[in-house]
Amino acid sequence: MSELQFRLSAPVEAWPVYAGHLPLGRYLVRSGVITQEQLLAALQLQLRLNAPIGEILVAEGWAEPTDILRALALQNGVQWADLALEPPRADLCGLKPHTFWLRHGVIPWMRLGPMVIVATSRPDRFDEVRADMAGTGVLLMPALASRDQIDAALARCYSATLARLAESRVDGLYSCRDWQIAARLPALLALALLVATFCLAPLHGFAVLFLAAVLSLLLFTGLKAAALVAHLLNQAHLTAPTQPESGTRVQGVRLPKISVLVPLYKEREIAGALVARLSRLTYPKALLDVILVLEEKDQLTRETLANCVLPHWMRVIEVPGHSGLTTKPRAMNYALDFCRGEIIGVWDAEDAPVADQLEHVAERFARAPRDVVCLQGILDYYNPRSSWRARCFTIEYASWFRIILPGIARLGLVVPLGGTTLFFRRAALEQLGGWDAHNVTEDADLGVRLCRAGYRTELIDTVTYEEANFRSWPWVKQRSRWLKGFMVTYLVHMRSPRRLWADLGPARFLGVQAFFLGTLAQFLLAPVLWSFWLLLLGLPHPLTAVLTPATLTACTSVFLATEMLALVAGLIAVSGRERRFLLPWVISMPLYFPLGVVAAYKALYEMIVKPFFWDKTQHGQADEEASG
Repeated sequence: MSELQFRLSAPVEAWPVYAGHLPLGRYLVRSGVITQEQLLAALQLQLRLNAPIGEILVAEGWAEPTDILRALALQNGVQWADLALEPPRADLCGLKPHTFWLRHGVIPWMRLGPMVIVATSRPDRFDEVRADMAGTGVLLMPALASRDQIDAALARCYSATLARLAESRVDGLYSCRDWQIAARLPALLALALLVATFCLAPLHGFAVLFLAAVLSLLLFTGLKAAALVAHLLNQAHLTAPTQPESGTRVQGVRLPKISVLVPLYKEREIAGALVARLSRLTYPKALLDVILVLEEKDQLTRETLANCVLPHWMRVIEVPGHSGLTTKPRAMNYALDFCRGEIIGVWDAEDAPVADQLEHVAERFARAPRDVVCLQGILDYYNPRSSWRARCFTIEYASWFRIILPGIARLGLVVPLGGTTLFFRRAALEQLGGWDAHNVTEDADLGVRLCRAGYRTELIDTVTYEEANFRSWPWVKQRSRWLKGFMVTYLVHMRSPRRLWADLGPARFLGVQAFFLGTLAQFLLAPVLWSFWLLLLGLPHPLTAVLTPATLTACTSVFLATEMLALVAGLIAVSGRERRFLLPWVISMPLYFPLGVVAAYKALYEMIVKPFFWDKTQHGQADEEASG
């Protein structure tokens, strides 16, 4: 009979004493905190949850955290330390680097003669701390404290260090933090050359732009067409009658702890709704660690959250100011050190993930090869009926996240990540240095770096609903930030094209060119592309004097093929039951993108004069709509 079977079948009085300690559950049952039936249920849950019994009891609402701490102190015969009343001595933190204390989740509390008392929330693991400090000659004694108090004390002790490191975790070769005027000089020279060409030879300058627009459009269209075909072939394979694969369900594996970062900045409208939306999650709460990441000076969000009752599995981390940089990736880098899960996720402030999303994530990571270190979920909108622009935004997202992006992943190309519903194996994310704190599209940049390091990203069939920007200027601001980030990301990774080629290989290298150049050119050069409509309407085109009719006809064919491809992808993307009402609006998509030209030139200007400026998107302007 196994130890667990014995503990489940025997009455409390018959439980054995191990290593001189009674089991934690016996203390709790004898003190009347829980019943024996609750303990047996918690032990059953522990068979599939990778969590201590105390955390399971708290998560199920059968015990309070103070009850668990009191029982742990009695069980292990250790002192209970209140780090809020008696903060740790700052000089003791220098006994080891901050990485040591963070890794073990402990902090030196006070000195007692030749002995140092170290606060820990896991006295059962204190021997690991002793072993790692065996060569220092320091005698250690454990004291019990809550993990929240330990994290808060570590944050106070290492505030400046952690804030500084949050801005420079990524290797300088892959970061834009040294983006001084010299780094932007090529873009400035190219812009100056373009203006000079137009001044000296307007017609030939326009011809050069025309051919560049067509070439970039051809690249992007080719990428989208290949992705569409790959997606359709995969769907045909999935719908074909086949025998179910063995092992599609993970058996005998304990679910992992998942930490999800939710960066918030000046959020008055969204905070309360966020708590309600995340409370719908069905993942075991003992394994759920949702971290609301706030800027230290963000008094607005702090006051808003003060009026919310946060569940025990949701906590707040404040990011100290350091250099004035307040970006989402910097905040996530800082919070990454305080995560408790082996899987790290990212949601945005306005997100509403489906209830069983984390179960899908845990199951896929358990079955996926080790080189799959990132899972990207599907992003959708919960307010598509807010306006015509919201409908078009929903169609655009559906085409990208349900058709094109899965096809790109299926082809094995670089997957430009979305900014939310991302989940990483923690070890790989930390190896890569987390996110580039200065890049305003840290998601797309991380997608490239993952691929350069030899890792893969997969798309998973789980949906997170967001709020569509349905007002004109907020849409422009959001899109300009994305486009500016694409510009910066492309220029950073193209610092050494030969090295990028060596890291990615020919196909992925070409995919990077097609995505970034194609995305940017379709907005920056859109006015040039719009001139195709003159030919289609039978009107004279200014380039008929310098380009042959055959060339113009070929360009027109590319333009028409692009529009048809977008139409087909949009129709397929919204053909499902929940989004079928959007089918008539797909034909209006060509009218949706012109505002992107304003966003593109705003992005180009900011890329030159203020590349790190984060143009925040205001949330909480729309209510959730019923599905269907």
